[in-house]
Amino acid sequence: MRTVISVICLAMLLLDEAHSAQGRYAQMLLNDLMENYSNALRPVEDTDKALNVTLQITLSQIKDMDERNQVLIAYLWIRQTWHDTYLKWNKEDYDGLEVIRIPSSLVWRPDLVLYNKADDDFSGPMDTNVVLRYNGEIIWDAPAITKSACVVDVAYFPFDSQECNLTFGSWTYNGNQVDITMAMNGGDLSDFVENVEWECHGMPATKNVIMYGCCSDPYPDITYTVLLQRRSSFYIFNLLLPCFLISFLAPLGFYLPADSGEKVSLGVTVLLALTVFQLMVAESMPPSESVPLIGKYYIATMTMITASTALSIFIMNIHFCGAEAKPVPHWAKVLIIDYMSKIFFVYEVGENCTSSSPSSHQDDFHHQNLNAHTQANGKPRSHSKQDEQQRRKYPRPQTPKPQRHPRVKTQHHITKEESNHLSGYAPGKYEGPNGNITVGDCCKEDQKVPCCPEDVKPPCCPEDQKPPAPGPNVTFGACALCSHGNGIPGVDAKLVRNVEYIANCFREQRVTCAKVAEWKKVAKVMDRFFMWIFFVMVFLMSILIMGRAP
Repeated sequence: MRTVISVICLAMLLLDEAHSAQGRYAQMLLNDLMENYSNALRPVEDTDKALNVTLQITLSQIKDMDERNQVLIAYLWIRQTWHDTYLKWNKEDYDGLEVIRIPSSLVWRPDLVLYNKADDDFSGPMDTNVVLRYNGEIIWDAPAITKSACVVDVAYFPFDSQECNLTFGSWTYNGNQVDITMAMNGGDLSDFVENVEWECHGMPATKNVIMYGCCSDPYPDITYTVLLQRRSSFYIFNLLLPCFLISFLAPLGFYLPADSGEKVSLGVTVLLALTVFQLMVAESMPPSESVPLIGKYYIATMTMITASTALSIFIMNIHFCGAEAKPVPHWAKVLIIDYMSKIFFVYEVGENCTSSSPSSHQDDFHHQNLNAHTQANGKPRSHSKQDEQQRRKYPRPQTPKPQRHPRVKTQHHITKEESNHLSGYAPGKYEGPNGNITVGDCCKEDQKVPCCPEDVKPPCCPEDQKPPAPGPNVTFGACALCSHGNGIPGVDAKLVRNVEYIANCFREQRVTCAKVAEWKKVAKVMDRFFMWIFFVMVFLMSILIMGRAP
């Protein structure tokens, strides 16, 4: 046991002595090498020969890409290798010592700089130690944070790819004095740290020999091209997707009812929202003639929303056409109301795919009322002889033409006798000397004044027909009163004229309402038409613009 411990102690003592001996030889070697050495001169024996410097670049990280200032900030490891003729030794003379590490300031170093540097600080790589071998080979590894000028092309932003160059070369030595060679065909990406915004797809290198105008000697340089691809997911979810969703609000503005009063407000709000996004993109892009792809998309969307807002104002003007507007032209009725309304499924209240107008139900209801007032054998009830005598005794007065003046409220209280007498005139079919006369032959909606034959007992107008109510019927139609006004005791001509005026006012009001309703339907059909047109435009515009991305 004691023997083992003694052997271990002896080994440790020999090892410490060896290290101390190697350190002593290293100090002696350094003193010998630096005795007559000068780091100011190029270390070659023949000054006519060029010194070969091998350059290797390792890309560690992309710190930032400033598109607006067009600057690439990268973290690099720069390795330079060359041979120094004056720093060689025989390793046997120094106890087999092959490698020593000394400060880089003690030896000659090539003045390689980054040609396209965009930093105010022109200091070179960090002053780290160099590795010196016995055959004179020097390896200098130094980290550096470089700011290089990079021409940024944002034509396809945010689906763009950039190519940034890093050009290294000697600043004072020409190609006949210092020749630069590449250690690899490109930059080393084995230790690359992934960037959140950019993907590095490679770093190829090329050697260039340039003849400058100032000098006749060649100047070699090595250019490393950093191939970068932007990660577009961030911009898709924060810039493109909101714009795409906002652009779909422009067609929906046509679906908004005109009576809500928010059609123009919606278009202006969407336009302001897109303007904010456009300013955000413009702040991050460099001022150049090349408009980014997303900028083109914003401009196209804003143009479309401006057009939709202008069309909404035009359609609202059509929608709110009042009584003073002209009737809808015939071509508009045929094209828009008859055909386009069916294509775009625009129906009024009570309409559906099978019935184009709700008036058919009213016509059926009117026919039912007419049939209800006829007798069981199909013939209408005949009037009494006394009524015929009264009609001959009191001729029908002339009907005055309705005048365009404000409506006058006229009230007349009908007595019980008049009420009983008027109840005898029931709507239906009436017999005349020329045959049966129906309701449609007597009063029509487009006639301002009732047209009743002299020897025919006219019925009430169709618009005054209602389901019979319990109790005595009071028929207060214009036709009945204009024909039998003087045949009814207690009913004077003034009452007849007032009733005719009221009936004509109601007819004019119905015509005006029908005209306004037609214009509103035209506006509604145009809204639906432009809504689908703009939906297709938004879809095609998104495909055409985004499809241009590489």
